[in-house]
Amino acid sequence: MVGLARVVTDVGAGRAALRPLQGLLAITDLLVIMWATFGAQVVRFGVEGRTDVAASTDDFSISYTWFSIALVSLWWLALRFHGAYDVHILGHGAAEYRLVTAASLQVFALVAMLAFALQVQIARGYILLALPAGIVGLWAARRVWRTWLGRRRVAGDLSHDVLVVGDVATVRHLVDSFASVPEAGYRVIGVCTSSGGDEVADVAVLGSEREGARVAIELGVDLVACADSHALGPGGLRRLGWALEGSGIELVVSPGLTEIAGPRVLTRPVAGLPLLHVEAPTFAGPRLVLKSTIDWVGALLLTIAFSPLLLVVAALVKLSDGGPVFFRQERVGLDGESFRMTKFRSMTVDAEARLDEVRQRTAAEIDRGVLFKRQDDPRVTPIGCFIRRWSIDELPQLFDVLAGKMSLVGPRPPLPSEVARYEGDVGRRMLVKPGMTGLWQINGRSDLTWEESVRFDLYYVENWSVAQDLVILWRTLHAVVSKDGAY
Repeated sequence: MVGLARVVTDVGAGRAALRPLQGLLAITDLLVIMWATFGAQVVRFGVEGRTDVAASTDDFSISYTWFSIALVSLWWLALRFHGAYDVHILGHGAAEYRLVTAASLQVFALVAMLAFALQVQIARGYILLALPAGIVGLWAARRVWRTWLGRRRVAGDLSHDVLVVGDVATVRHLVDSFASVPEAGYRVIGVCTSSGGDEVADVAVLGSEREGARVAIELGVDLVACADSHALGPGGLRRLGWALEGSGIELVVSPGLTEIAGPRVLTRPVAGLPLLHVEAPTFAGPRLVLKSTIDWVGALLLTIAFSPLLLVVAALVKLSDGGPVFFRQERVGLDGESFRMTKFRSMTVDAEARLDEVRQRTAAEIDRGVLFKRQDDPRVTPIGCFIRRWSIDELPQLFDVLAGKMSLVGPRPPLPSEVARYEGDVGRRMLVKPGMTGLWQINGRSDLTWEESVRFDLYYVENWSVAQDLVILWRTLHAVVSKDGAY
């Protein structure tokens, strides 16, 4: 074990440093809500406004201007009451977007109920403009701030300082998990474990599990993450919480349910014991119908929107070497059924015949398992290099989504040769339709190892949701325009 003096001295500043960001985020949300509300009023009633009232009875009346002011205030306060500025949700995950959406919908539901109860006539066009504009505007503003915050956290700033407590194996896993997503804002500055060594996962060991509270208070960390409560003994987790009372240090516990998202985990007290109930993943029902509907409608709208680009790229591919415009390849989809996936051709016409030759000349820089991907593949044409960089070659997969063979979001569509080499649980990737984009797209694209690709796909299969799909689609745009790109 190493002494506390060797640990960085600027510990505990993460939460305090986030307070100005909370204020700026609140101001940004207020401006967005004002833009959406008063913008809807101007669009609906004109610049000069409207003399009619938004609500009136024999004893009370209110103009649309004052109604908009009241709506802005209520909307902004709802965001605060829903915890939209909690430091623990800022910068990572879908919780921030869910809270913003839930608060907005509840505000307008309350307005609708009050209007019905009081028999008040409010212009529907005004509501139908303000609500979606406000939600989309809030999402966009949050995304801008999250991008900025993520970059600061990757650089080592504005993160929560964390002390991890538990046995060696679980501590190492939790440390590695935090390190893999620096934008989440958890910077591990030390661990407490009975390993007998000086370091675990390149992090200093500062004491045993039972010394976690003392070490955390001496360091002044923001948070203690308990990776394994068994090492603390009976009642140890409770005593750890008691020891941290009054210190301002928060306690979080990793239940060890890896690859299982929060919505599937329910806590139910039984005989004084907080039992964690894990619901089975669902692959049918109303949610799947909604996902399929969003896929079809979204693919149709995107096809119409990108139709000029599709035509231009098709002409460029054809004129480049006279070969076919599209490349169709057999892939494995839902329940192991094969289908012909469509892409713009980005390689030479004889690319498939030259595959073995390219394999022999490829140095395995990244462990891709059953995958084959080469960054400087000589078979890629000049126009193919460009459309791959911006993922334009994948746009024809919209036709496969319309045909019901693919989804907008899902696991990567595998080749039959890859599926034949699957081992263990990898085959669960085929319990849902493959997607044009997915967690693999927004977390590394072409640079993922085989294990990382499988982990992201299996996590999606086990925890998919419509809300997560919308977040993935939103983040895909950022992944596509990033400087690294695909190849």
